[in-house]
Amino acid sequence: MNIAMFTNTYLPHVGGVAHSVAAFSEEYRKRGHQVLVIAPEFAQKSENEEHVLRIHSIQNFNGTDFSMALPFSGVLTDALDKFRPDIIHAHHPFLLGLSALRTARERELPLVFTHHTLYEHYTHNLVGDSAALKRFVIEVATHYANKATLVLAPSLSIVKLLRERGVYTPIAEVPTGVHSEQYARGCGRRVRQQLKIPASAFLLGHLGRFGKEKNLIFLCQCVAAFLRENPGAHFLLAGSGPMENQLRQFFIDKNLMTRVHMPGKVIGDARRDVYSAMNIFLFTSTTETQGLVLSEAMASGVPVIALDANGSRDMLRPGINGRLIAKQTTRDFVDAIRWFYKLPSQRRQMLIKAARTTARDFSMQSCAQRALDLYQPLVHNHWPLDNSIYARCMRTGKLISTQWEIFASVTEAAGVAISRPTKR
Repeated sequence: MNIAMFTNTYLPHVGGVAHSVAAFSEEYRKRGHQVLVIAPEFAQKSENEEHVLRIHSIQNFNGTDFSMALPFSGVLTDALDKFRPDIIHAHHPFLLGLSALRTARERELPLVFTHHTLYEHYTHNLVGDSAALKRFVIEVATHYANKATLVLAPSLSIVKLLRERGVYTPIAEVPTGVHSEQYARGCGRRVRQQLKIPASAFLLGHLGRFGKEKNLIFLCQCVAAFLRENPGAHFLLAGSGPMENQLRQFFIDKNLMTRVHMPGKVIGDARRDVYSAMNIFLFTSTTETQGLVLSEAMASGVPVIALDANGSRDMLRPGINGRLIAKQTTRDFVDAIRWFYKLPSQRRQMLIKAARTTARDFSMQSCAQRALDLYQPLVHNHWPLDNSIYARCMRTGKLISTQWEIFASVTEAAGVAISRPTKR
């Protein structure tokens, strides 16, 4: 199959969607399929972008680390004519997601949409953030899902949520997998030596993007409380993002920076070493659809303590591979860290073993094959594109029709947001 992936975020951007698109694309190619990734330009590019088409974009949009691709591109049309896709796979309902919809309609191809993100939790990146705007993005994503041939959801909790929001298109659960065998080979000792963390120190850890939606201030408050009562404990906070300086200043103000280690962005094989250095992985985001870092941590043999939310509850088995915290209170979260800290060595080993077992259930190989099995029935024979007057007229007509369809959906979503702004 020839699979065209449309995404608004891609490497070297740090984030779950970028990682997911890259991981699935790699697995598909290993199985002999062709994949073309259509993504915005970023200030930095990854090496070896032979299979990536970069679309001109506005970089660092609204002061964030995101790029906003310009919606129309003649380069895209030419590239798709050459690539001849069998499947159009959109990873967002906005911007390049709209290009994916137009492409699918124009070329009479199936449109697959992965609902990676709860978009209402990211409206703080936009001017005019409000309850009505949150309602609007929910409605737009729901309308988009109902225009797709198939919707993929990263977890069962998101499948349920999408049904509650009114998505009637077929939905299938397909998590982003991890190469569990690779994460099992991480060298935590090397990271501890580099960061001057004592080998015997109890090390709390977190890795991810430092964005407002990740609830990191609460995480840091819990960590600070635990570090104050346990002078031998340390905290490894790996990653980057707009909140990086704010988080560092938080620990400076608490006089804890001698035991807090912030190595910055961690990519490639270094991720597995960072996870392996940790004793426990802490996760306080309530905005995830899956929480890929949970799978990576568990594959590295690191149990997880997380707030009970979409994504987290699909992976965590309380008392088996970690703890799930029902209420967002510092007391409850710190109590859970204390619980693990005080466990006998043999009991800790049981949680470590269970974490690795959980991660194997989310292997990248099985998740990619699941997606390919879902693609296959959608692929159908279609008339080859040509440059005849009739073909050009038909394509133009479909583009006009699709553009009107998009306009109607946005208008309806805006009407719902204005009349019923409360988020559901």
